[in-house]
Amino acid sequence: MNNRPNLLVICGKNKKRSRTAEYIFKNDERFSIRSAGLSPKSTRKLSLADLNWADLVLVMESDHRSKIHDIYGRLELTRIEVLGIPDEYEYLEEELIEILTTKITSSFERNFKT
Repeated sequence: MNNRPNLLVICGKNKKRSRTAEYIFKNDERFSIRSAGLSPKSTRKLSLADLNWADLVLVMESDHRSKIHDIYGRLELTRIEVLGIPDEYEYLEEELIEILTTKITSSFERNFKT
C-alpha cells in the first residue's frame, strides 16, 4: 500500500526544469513524482491522467498555471503551486538542482506534513 502523495512537476517542454525535478526526486521515500510539459513539443505532454494522479501540481511559472486552468479549468483541479523558476537553466544544472531541491521540499512540507 502506497500512502505517499503524488507530486506532478510541470514546465514548458519537459526538457530541463521538470525533468530535472523528476530525476532528482525519483527515488524519494516521501512522495512519488512525475513530470510533464505544456507544449505540444514536450518530451512528455501533460495529460488529464497526470492531473488526476497528482495530489499537488508544481509549475515553474505562473503562466503555466494559467495555461492549465485554460485547458482543464472546467475540471476540479488539485492545488497548483508556482515555484517561480525561470527557463534559464540546463537539464541537471547544479544551480537548478539546488533551487528545485529547496522549493519542492518546502512545498511538500507545507502541503503534507502534519
